[in-house]
Amino acid sequence: MQSGSCHCGAVSFTVEGELQQAVECNCSHCSRKGLLLWFVPRPAFSLATGTDQLTTYTFNKHVIKHQFCSTCGCQPFGLGIGPDGTEMAAINVRCLEDVDLTSLKRVPVNGRDF
Repeated sequence: MQSGSCHCGAVSFTVEGELQQAVECNCSHCSRKGLLLWFVPRPAFSLATGTDQLTTYTFNKHVIKHQFCSTCGCQPFGLGIGPDGTEMAAINVRCLEDVDLTSLKRVPVNGRDF
């Protein structure tokens, strides 16, 4: 079980699963934000606090609903549909507690050409 939050703590969540790698996408959004994403099935994600603090942003194909804290602007996660139709949560691993980013395997994804 992993716990995470936005910068100010208004939005907090938990994720079930073993974090082994993160997607490092080069699309215009992810590269500007420096996102490292861990995709998990939607049932593995649970929003603990901050439903009323969230703002949604979508772009391009509108497949992922990027969720931002309206107070601090941090993007702790996104919600979307995987290529196989499965509901997914895209967790920004930079918002998880106690994650050693230097030991995390990064999987490059060419989102720029999607």
